[in-house]
Amino acid sequence: MFTTRKQYEPYVSPFDPCPPIRVKTYVTAPNQYVGFQPPNLPQFPLHEALKKGTLWKIFYDPYYGPYEMKTKGDGQ
Repeated sequence: MFTTRKQYEPYVSPFDPCPPIRVKTYVTAPNQYVGFQPPNLPQFPLHEALKKGTLWKIFYDPYYGPYEMKTKGDGQ
């Protein structure tokens, strides 16, 4: 399944005084996966686009922290 949230396992030193974080996550922007902007993309209404930060729906990605759950009210 495709997701913009990626994860990796960093190096853990045996001499690290803190408990290690075994898996770290990061989020990539959706525009990195579109090679070119196709014509006639669906758009948000202008007042909604200002709130979301983009005019085109395929480029919108609400950020969720790693411990947050997605809610149904976000259109996802």
